[in-house]
Amino acid sequence: MVDADQTFVIVGGGLAGAKAAEALRAEGFTGRVILICDERDHPYERPPLSKGFLLGKAERDSVFVHEPAWYARNDVELHLGQSVVAIDRAAKAVRFGNDGTLVHYDKLLLATGAEPRRLDIPGTGLAGVHHLRRLAHAERLKGTLAALGRDNGHIVIAGAGWIGLEVAAAAREYGAEVTVVEPEPTPLHGVLGPELGNVFAELHAEHGVRFHFGARLTEITGRDGMVLAARTDDGEEHPAHVVLAAIGAAPRAGLAEAAGLEIADRAHGGGIAVDERLRTSDPDIFAAGDVAAFPHPLFGTRLRVEHWANALNGGPAAARAMLGRDVTYDRVPYFFSDQYDLGMEYSGWAPPGSYDQVVIRGDAGKREFIAFWVKEGRVLAGMNVNVWDVTEPIQRLIRSAAPVDTDALADPHVPLDGLGV
Repeated sequence: MVDADQTFVIVGGGLAGAKAAEALRAEGFTGRVILICDERDHPYERPPLSKGFLLGKAERDSVFVHEPAWYARNDVELHLGQSVVAIDRAAKAVRFGNDGTLVHYDKLLLATGAEPRRLDIPGTGLAGVHHLRRLAHAERLKGTLAALGRDNGHIVIAGAGWIGLEVAAAAREYGAEVTVVEPEPTPLHGVLGPELGNVFAELHAEHGVRFHFGARLTEITGRDGMVLAARTDDGEEHPAHVVLAAIGAAPRAGLAEAAGLEIADRAHGGGIAVDERLRTSDPDIFAAGDVAAFPHPLFGTRLRVEHWANALNGGPAAARAMLGRDVTYDRVPYFFSDQYDLGMEYSGWAPPGSYDQVVIRGDAGKREFIAFWVKEGRVLAGMNVNVWDVTEPIQRLIRSAAPVDTDALADPHVPLDGLGV
């Protein structure tokens, strides 16, 4: 029974952690809520870091989940700039790294997120080598892109995933020269497959981005501590004043692993293994957001989803589970991106090899279309590009798991709501 004597601790000051704290109070929990953040900034949302904030179109304060006064007003004990270095499951306590303080918990939520993967090549210690994950990274990169634009400078981006492409778009809007190095044959290959990756290759090429596919960075060269060029494994050398490593993110699961919690295998993205209630192998410890690998009944596998909507929805779901509510976390994965004049939303999960055809509704050449990834007539995922207000019917098609007529699916005159029923 939840009561005022209980203490719920949340480790991780991103969107998942902040929304979990909000949900606990909204659900009527009157005990202590302790939110521990290893950054000195209040909890913030990450999408603006590679979109509006990076472009200078959104103010710094707009990224925060709540205004600073919200935490005191809702009696949430916020510890900024504090790291948790250990979980003592027997004592039900977490230990701070700065002074060794132990904090007791009745329930614990791990929302530790992910961290950018590092380039393991010579030259990464040079000034001008960037990652983008935190607000401080975005502030630094924003100033750097503006300077590159003024001086006709060059940025080399390692990786043509979402972060790499969004930064490429921002860099071009500032006026910088951009080269993207990607080992796969198309951008976003692991998410969209070869069929749709070319849409983004053509979009960026039209805006002056140079792609170097089928290659990896092997060295960043410099002089006097500054970047001069980036070399690839096929012998090419690209001039560069700045290099961005955008080669993906790894779950920050070390704290959980050291505490003996079950960790998902790499085939499922790693991360902390949780059940449908977002509960770990310890019944008093939960995990949500980028770090959690949860079983998804629609796709019949364990997923780890590194997107805004998963943090937005997963944090509150974990909070309700901590309170003993009946929770089944089975949200359809969703994310969005904005690049130049292209806006898109993607729902579902369809990695290469999981589908047998891609159905296009609309005009892909004009970049106004919906793409559906289909297996045996069943929609696994859908991406709407510059077509709006269709996320709900797309997600209903995915959730229904019903076979659809692919000719009707491709016909813009057939309402989506009438399919798969």
